[in-house]
Amino acid sequence: MPDAINLPDHWLEGLDSRSSFAALLELCQTLAFYIVDREQNVLYWSPGAERLTGSHPGKTCPPEFRIDADVQEAIPTLGPNGGLLTLRRSARLLYDRHGDPAGGIALLTPADTVETAAEKPRATSGREQNFQGIISRSPAMRNVFQIIRNAAETEATVLVRGESGSGKELVAKAIHDLSARRDAPFLAVNCAALSANLLESELFGHVRGAFTGAIKDHKGVFQRAEGGTLFLDEVAELPLELQAKLLRVIQERNFMPVGGDRMIGADVRIVAATHRSLREEVKTGHFREDLMYRLRVVPIFIPPLRERREDISLLIWHFIAQHNARKFRQIDKIDPQAMRLLLDYHWPGNVRELQNVIEYAFAVGRGATLRQTELPPEFSEPKTIAPAANALPLRSPEQEKQAIGEALRQSHGRVTEAARLAGMSRATFWRKRKHYGL
Repeated sequence: MPDAINLPDHWLEGLDSRSSFAALLELCQTLAFYIVDREQNVLYWSPGAERLTGSHPGKTCPPEFRIDADVQEAIPTLGPNGGLLTLRRSARLLYDRHGDPAGGIALLTPADTVETAAEKPRATSGREQNFQGIISRSPAMRNVFQIIRNAAETEATVLVRGESGSGKELVAKAIHDLSARRDAPFLAVNCAALSANLLESELFGHVRGAFTGAIKDHKGVFQRAEGGTLFLDEVAELPLELQAKLLRVIQERNFMPVGGDRMIGADVRIVAATHRSLREEVKTGHFREDLMYRLRVVPIFIPPLRERREDISLLIWHFIAQHNARKFRQIDKIDPQAMRLLLDYHWPGNVRELQNVIEYAFAVGRGATLRQTELPPEFSEPKTIAPAANALPLRSPEQEKQAIGEALRQSHGRVTEAARLAGMSRATFWRKRKHYGL
């Protein structure tokens, strides 16, 4: 119990906890608050919360209302009128007699901020809204933005890691635009999109007659990006022979065009990106260890959209506003069921997939309200509950301890990802991790 509440222990111990709690809930029904258990099931949703949000979520707590820690924050949700309502939320974890998390309780108050599709998102509690084209107000992204700012002031090579569609190129462009190289070119190459021969020519250029079809000299991106920034997307797909050549460019700051006979200087800052773990690629022999260390001087990890649920509503309305500006169709409201489906969706394709979903809705629907029938087919397919593909089998306590430790290692300590790998809820994983002292 917080120190600020100084009730005598002997008095508290003498209370009947069930009746006392029930009396407290009855007195506070006009307040907007709710209680969840450790599995994030809704145990109580006050009448005040129902009036404020315009709905009762049912048994399962919506993603934006989950209680995983003691927090005070602003969260976006769907309001009673179908617009985006920003609420202030004060949440506290509840603990059982053994000190393990037993759930949580949260108080909701209106933030006097209702955003529609035509309005520019407002800043809330100092959170970022639009950082160099990256739309987010998630606490998980604040550290990313700070690393981008700091890295941009240097010439260090940066490695951006994130899932497909999470915005790796936007991070690279932000680093370039904030750096002293901002007035020079920013060029991007997808290392997975070209064959080895074409990729070598695209990176380093070639001279006339270097191979069949080379009828004139061709400048590669290292030469065309002189003085600027080169973004190497999906760098883990780079063939081993080109990895050696890239390592030389980084070390020596020069390169040889295909078929050339003289070295050309390279004044280029490299920002690389991958959705794979380069350390794992090194272990399997698919990537050079020395190149890995040269590329990941400053590593930046972009959390997937499913781990920053508070950004979903913000991005939905951002992309709606972009399409509204084209005057083909104006959306100023989202049907509550459609919004619930959008908020609950797993978003395996991240921000790019969300952008495509909004474009689909504008293409197939009409009218001022985005409806459930205007969402792609995957939103109407029945949900199936299946274990995670990479879930680790849990049997005896010793095996369970080892599996939890392995999940933490694979996820580099990220609890949400580790819980997914272990096939547990985040609360269960946290409790068992504490139990085993991991």
